[in-house]
Amino acid sequence: MKAIICNSFGPPSNLEYLEVDDPVPNEKQILINVKACSMNFPDTLIIQGLYQYKPDFPFSPGSDVAGIVEAVGDKVKGFKPGDEVVAMTGWGGFAEKIVVNANVCFPKPPGMDMVHAASFLMAYGTSHYALKDRGHLKEGETLLVLGASGGVGLTAVELGKLMGAKVIAAASSAEKLELCKQYGADETINYNEENLKERIKELTNGKGADVIYDPVGGAYAEPALRGIGWEGRYLVIGFAAGDIPKIPLNLALLKGCQIVGVFWGSFAQRFPAENMKNTLELIQWFGEGKLKPHIHKTYPLADAKNALEEMMARQIKGKAVIVME
Repeated sequence: MKAIICNSFGPPSNLEYLEVDDPVPNEKQILINVKACSMNFPDTLIIQGLYQYKPDFPFSPGSDVAGIVEAVGDKVKGFKPGDEVVAMTGWGGFAEKIVVNANVCFPKPPGMDMVHAASFLMAYGTSHYALKDRGHLKEGETLLVLGASGGVGLTAVELGKLMGAKVIAAASSAEKLELCKQYGADETINYNEENLKERIKELTNGKGADVIYDPVGGAYAEPALRGIGWEGRYLVIGFAAGDIPKIPLNLALLKGCQIVGVFWGSFAQRFPAENMKNTLELIQWFGEGKLKPHIHKTYPLADAKNALEEMMARQIKGKAVIVME
């Protein structure tokens, strides 16, 4: 099979497009013939050795796949060859085939094509868990989303609006913010041109945001936190800006606010029943036409390095998807 292989930590240019042996499932695993794998920001970190997990070499990046079951282990229940599935893998998805543990595999939602299916699980799962279980977002509250046009940011805009919040989208260009409006944003902030803290205050009549969704970190974190309201919830999703900010803890005291970590992958492993309930709710909303992943572009597997470089350069709005030929 063909695969994108990482043999040493570094930039996307270090990756190789190679012919490798097909993986073989053990008794508790499923072999998937991958049809599509969406890119997520952690893919750019894992190849540089900057992510929470550091796989053994050689490995393939890619954590959100959709495909067809080719074989199942003797102890696998509920799946059979020919089933269309989605899986969250951690890594390994930039390949024509992958083996996954059965507990990270789900039936592909009916009516969802492979490209959209590969774009669904991680991005929507992260934002749903963040807003519902960690942020306790309530109808009528104000939600500020940083990096709002990105893969997870746009799902937070969409879900926040669906949950009844007033949504303020913050991004770095007018073009990106226009997409956010199409996904339900009520107000926008261009934080390359506007003062983030002051605009938050203006758009909330001085009250501040009730919930802040931050997948960016870096220089935007502190001014965003300074714009939070009393007893607000600041959701730490990730650090797409590259820098992990150091927050003055007196701000948490003065605002009476919570700084809340969001690690959906760990939640999914620790509480599979609760995660399944959330996933089924998302699938129901998709089936009702309430959710639709925004596909920025599809790339053949051989061009995965270029796709990763575009993501690192923040040129991607919504989801970029690797498709197998």
